[in-house]
Amino acid sequence: MNYRQVITIEPGKRGGRPCIRHMRIAVEDVLGWLAAEMSHREIIGDYPELTEDDILACLAYPPAPGARSSPGIRRRATRSGFGT
Repeated sequence: MNYRQVITIEPGKRGGRPCIRHMRIAVEDVLGWLAAEMSHREIIGDYPELTEDDILACLAYPPAPGARSSPGIRRRATRSGFGT
């Protein structure tokens, strides 16, 4: 998946955050839903304008230099106690 064909950045939209195909759905929105353990099918069900390729493009999109993970998102623990 070439995220460059899907992810767009427009200065006046969503504060210049990377969005999907000129829509007002930001990459960080999709990543947040995935982190909240929503399935691809659930996301597309809630946002039918999104496609599987859109979600895959969000996963392929590189984080900004120096970006930290969202404070509300934490990694799921494994049996060993370390995050996945």
